[in-house]
Amino acid sequence: MADAMPAVAHEGDDLRRKQREYLFPNLATLYEEPLVIVRGEGKYVWDDQGRQYLDAFGGILTVSLGHCHPQVTERVARQLRTLQHVSTLYVTEPQVRLAERLAELTPGRLQRSFFTNSGTEANETALVVARAHTGCDDVIVLRHSYHGRSMLTMTLGGTHAYRAATPVPGVHHLASPYCYRCPFGLTYPSCDLRCARDVEELIQTATSGRVAAFVAEPIQGVGGFITPPPEYFREVVSIVRRYGGLFICDEVQTGWGRTGTYLWGIQHWGVEPDVMTSAKGMANGLPIGWTITTDEVARSFRHSTISTFGGNPVSATAALAVIDVIVEEGLAENAARVGGFLMDGLKALQEKYPCMGDVRGMGLMIGVELVHGGKRPAPDLLSRWLEATRKRGLLIGKGGLYGHVARIAPHLNVTRSDAEEMLRIMDEAMAEVQPYMEV
Repeated sequence: MADAMPAVAHEGDDLRRKQREYLFPNLATLYEEPLVIVRGEGKYVWDDQGRQYLDAFGGILTVSLGHCHPQVTERVARQLRTLQHVSTLYVTEPQVRLAERLAELTPGRLQRSFFTNSGTEANETALVVARAHTGCDDVIVLRHSYHGRSMLTMTLGGTHAYRAATPVPGVHHLASPYCYRCPFGLTYPSCDLRCARDVEELIQTATSGRVAAFVAEPIQGVGGFITPPPEYFREVVSIVRRYGGLFICDEVQTGWGRTGTYLWGIQHWGVEPDVMTSAKGMANGLPIGWTITTDEVARSFRHSTISTFGGNPVSATAALAVIDVIVEEGLAENAARVGGFLMDGLKALQEKYPCMGDVRGMGLMIGVELVHGGKRPAPDLLSRWLEATRKRGLLIGKGGLYGHVARIAPHLNVTRSDAEEMLRIMDEAMAEVQPYMEV
């Protein structure tokens, strides 16, 4: 065994070298020395040197049930031995059963599903049907948002680091409901929801006076888990609808019980979307994208369409298995319970460490914004915290406009003891980081 370990470590070094040589050079990775992950099981992953890590990021909120969940894995394996692919030109049981189940579980009158490969494609589909239904091209989106990596969805995004293409016309960015850094310099609740009410002036001054849609994540993921006030969506969506627009709710990161109590993030705000999209945690890591809308809106999309890999029997089977586990085991409620414990623990750490400027989120979707004095964004402190938590066997993510917000999002079946271990490690790691805060 002593002779085997250096060979494995050498293999990891070789993989890192080949990644730098053969993959796009702008492909982002975490950590000063990128982590080579070779195995995952449940709440843990292992690197090329056999080191175990408690995973509190799950492939960017994608491994909803932990790695290689046995029930999902077994059903996927059976499907792989039965039928792997035929495209949407044929009817398959997994795709139809999944669409039926989703019509039962989604809020309001959402009924008609279209399956794709990713959240990017799901959001592209949503924009196509919204523009077809309304006969209008103007779209309202939020600053600090992220909706994908195609030309259109990069234009929708409100973070410069991910906007690598020439913007597509007709997209207008509204101020984000970012209470910790209010763009209007106001304080909630005395602000009178200025960030929501401003959408009316944006429509009147930057569009033809009509809009196709308002697109928003209930909690902004890449933006740093920015969480709007309770009244926000009721206000902004009501204004958008007065000008003919649909509400497209991007549940790519917030869906499937992640935010606690409900399956869908938007249910916390009491608004029913006209179109909803998701991906990521839907199939516990298998590629899938999904757009659902009402019968009326779906019928507006009259051109023939297919999706070569959308509705793939294997991915659809995985999604059905994931839904069964989440519903049968009450994992949305677990996310609320354990997430509340984790949130309370992080807020206690915030009292202890001034560089933890803001702790926010819902359920198992918690952001910690690191700052220097005067609320200056501190991406350097976050980098140190990531390295310090990794060193102690915990993986967390990052986000925010300046790369200064830690994203903590464990699997939905996380236990209180898991959360206690995460808090212990984050506390120790933050003690190492706090001395580097600049006043």
